[in-house]
Amino acid sequence: MKRLTGLDASFLALETPSSHMHVASLGIYDPSTAGGEFCLERLIEVYEGRLHLAPPFRQRLVEVPFGLHHPLWIEDPDFDIRNHVRHTAIPAPGGPDELANLVSRLVALPLDRSRPLWEMWLIEGLEGGNVGLLSKVHHSAIDGASGNELLVALLDLSPEVAEHVPEQEWTADHIPSDAELLTYAAGSLARQPLRVAKALARTTSAALEVRRMGQASNASVLPPAPFTAPRTSFNAALTPRRSYAYTTLDLPTVKALKHAVGCTVNDVVLGLCGRALHHHLTDRGEEPDGALVAMVPVSVRSADERDAMGNKVSSTLTSLATDIDDPIKQLEVIHEVMVEAKEQQQAIGADTLQEWSEFAAPAVLGRAARLYSRMQWASAHRPLFNVTISNVPGPAFPLYSAGARLLANYPVGPIFDGSGINMTVMSYLDQLDFGLLACPDVLDDVWGLADDLHVALAEMVEAAGVTPADAARHSRLA
Repeated sequence: MKRLTGLDASFLALETPSSHMHVASLGIYDPSTAGGEFCLERLIEVYEGRLHLAPPFRQRLVEVPFGLHHPLWIEDPDFDIRNHVRHTAIPAPGGPDELANLVSRLVALPLDRSRPLWEMWLIEGLEGGNVGLLSKVHHSAIDGASGNELLVALLDLSPEVAEHVPEQEWTADHIPSDAELLTYAAGSLARQPLRVAKALARTTSAALEVRRMGQASNASVLPPAPFTAPRTSFNAALTPRRSYAYTTLDLPTVKALKHAVGCTVNDVVLGLCGRALHHHLTDRGEEPDGALVAMVPVSVRSADERDAMGNKVSSTLTSLATDIDDPIKQLEVIHEVMVEAKEQQQAIGADTLQEWSEFAAPAVLGRAARLYSRMQWASAHRPLFNVTISNVPGPAFPLYSAGARLLANYPVGPIFDGSGINMTVMSYLDQLDFGLLACPDVLDDVWGLADDLHVALAEMVEAAGVTPADAARHSRLA
């Protein structure tokens, strides 16, 4: 039995009927490498033997009465893997449109809180004889980095399925009574006044340091403040509907751009997303009154927390410099802003968000989130930011599931009121696999936005003078 951290619990409290806080990924697999039948029963057999490598998969929530404190994870005494691994299909041969439409519908469904908060869908009928695996895990259980570690733990490095023997036998927890839960919560709440005082002192010191850094900085552009992002059509209250698109860009080309400009891969990803959004808005006759602003999740995991589940993440706001036409100048500005943002992040401290989230009452936070959604207040004020952009480094080596080779792994990040588009990318081998989740009632052509990513890359390559030979030198597979 383990209490959720405040940050983990906030992803539960912020969930509304129009915004579900789970993360997902769409893996495309080649079953011809499996050497036998690749089916639901085989998948269940393999994954059941690895549940000890994925602790969240057998843990369910227990809510504290009246929402007085954060919920607890318990080892579910009623766990049955068949409640979580399921099968579906699209009419063969299903192309990207058909697959993305199915993913959109599945992602729009909430996870059942009476069971461990995950599910996996085996999707058949894909063109070329391939299969899809759509996994959904609630954000309260994992972040991008821990989700990536979970993926690697469940898969193999070759078509041969390895055996993983647990060090000790799994045992279920008993379901605690209301009296036990209230006693547990009371003990934790009693220590909060001292924690608040310490957090306030650290935060005040950090705020003064950030202010001093801003005054002393020589940077031409500083990280944007909250609620300074321009209004756009996709920064509004959401409906429960979802639309999804995916695409792959060439990682060696992006690395060649990074070296040509003198920035980072993450800077190039931000620039690509910014230019794609700019093209999307321009095509619709929209002219924002300033540069678009992205919220960028930042992992704050230490080396000894690499295998830990849950959330060890903060976030920063950055300008996407979409008011600059020159692709190279745009990347230079993004790089400058991100350098400043990282310095501010270090001054604030990795644990500040984690500390303050501990003091939020789940019942109050949850009611506030549902009221905000129901009243559609996100459409009434300037957005906190325009878009969520997340870049998760993935494996540079091939992976296999039950013998089937992973061809691509497209992420699916959550969206919420006020920000109707999430652009998440994960690297794999020599690929950058982009997943774009949107609300179609505020952004109606997510596939067009995916196409604009390719346009943006071509513009940057031409402006930087990057050649195919330059890109080849950065291949992971060379």
